[in-house]
Amino acid sequence: MKWSNLYKIAIKSIMKNKMRSLLTSLGIIIGVSSVIVMVAIGEGSQRRIKESFSSMGTNMLMISPNWRKVQSVSKGASGGRNSLTYDDIEELKISCPSLSGVSAIIKSSGQLIGGTGNWSTSVEGVDPDYFLIRNWDLSSGRIFTKREVESKKKVCIIGKTVADELFQGIDPFGQKLRIRNTPFKIIGVLDSKGQNSWGQDQDDIVLAPSKTVLYRLKGRRDVDRIYVSATSDETMSIAEEEIDTALRKTHKLAPGEDPDFRIRNQSEMVEMASETSKTLTMLLGSIAGVSLLVGGIGIMNIMLVSVTERTREIGIRLSLGARSKDVLMQFLTEAIVLSLTGGAIGIILSFLIAHGLTKFTELVPYINPWVVFSAFTFSGAVGIFFGFYPAKKAANLNPIDALRYE
Repeated sequence: MKWSNLYKIAIKSIMKNKMRSLLTSLGIIIGVSSVIVMVAIGEGSQRRIKESFSSMGTNMLMISPNWRKVQSVSKGASGGRNSLTYDDIEELKISCPSLSGVSAIIKSSGQLIGGTGNWSTSVEGVDPDYFLIRNWDLSSGRIFTKREVESKKKVCIIGKTVADELFQGIDPFGQKLRIRNTPFKIIGVLDSKGQNSWGQDQDDIVLAPSKTVLYRLKGRRDVDRIYVSATSDETMSIAEEEIDTALRKTHKLAPGEDPDFRIRNQSEMVEMASETSKTLTMLLGSIAGVSLLVGGIGIMNIMLVSVTERTREIGIRLSLGARSKDVLMQFLTEAIVLSLTGGAIGIILSFLIAHGLTKFTELVPYINPWVVFSAFTFSGAVGIFFGFYPAKKAANLNPIDALRYE
């Protein structure tokens, strides 16, 4: 029997019971759409994580204090105090040719008063290289100079969120801003970066010269963190080695001694976050894939019912010269058509769901064409696997017994 004839007979049989055929395909429809949407959400999250980390900076490395152990007793960062200082920063600039920028990070916070009201936000003390490291441009104004850092000038650059909250309808450039009763002059406004992968608003920030924040707002000498940027992706590992050597020298650490600092590679952080998202995607996809198996069982169940209902028809076909192979292919084709039709409807439904999620939620699903193709192919495989037994049962019917069946 020709494939075209098999297809026509399958379509005709399916259309005789439209509602039953639709309900039979429902499991496949839900399974395919669920797999595609779940994987799309996972891949969208991975892309968002990578974009978020790339917005943090170019070839960035983060150096922070590390907890040390002396004779198996935790002594904190350098025995209870921060282990990073400006001496470390100067040594990094001198001893690390693989670095294109070095900046201290002094973290603080406070109530801001200025413009049309007040606002509570984080304040960070940084150096001019910070803007190169973070790849962060200004929408207006200028960055502070190294001289302003050294002289502890009370100038600052505000993020877009702070500008919108305090200076709505007013140009912030040149305006006065009080941070915990200390007056600062606004010399610039940062470009908007939006939220990071943790949902934190990166624009809700005030940046000021590092030594200004350190001495005027915090009243201490230690540096919270150091951000550095390697000259290229290829020099990242070299830069890490140079940093380790330089800081061991300034911290007077013996060879093999546990460091009181920690170097974190941005690419490692991206990979770690992506692996977590990938594992979650696989878990969700696997759960959704169970729907495909349930749909396959539904197809097998309905096809067995169909074989019982059409026993006399099968007997007539066999008595008129149809081969068992023809009957097998007829019922198998029906199962495959049902499954593939359900798969096609499931694909259309998945695109509609993804569009709805993008429009009405903060999720941004990414539908991979390869996943769509795999889900459609798998739905066909489900039809073959679960349709074979009913088709085989129909093909093995005795023509005489089938004709006598009531």
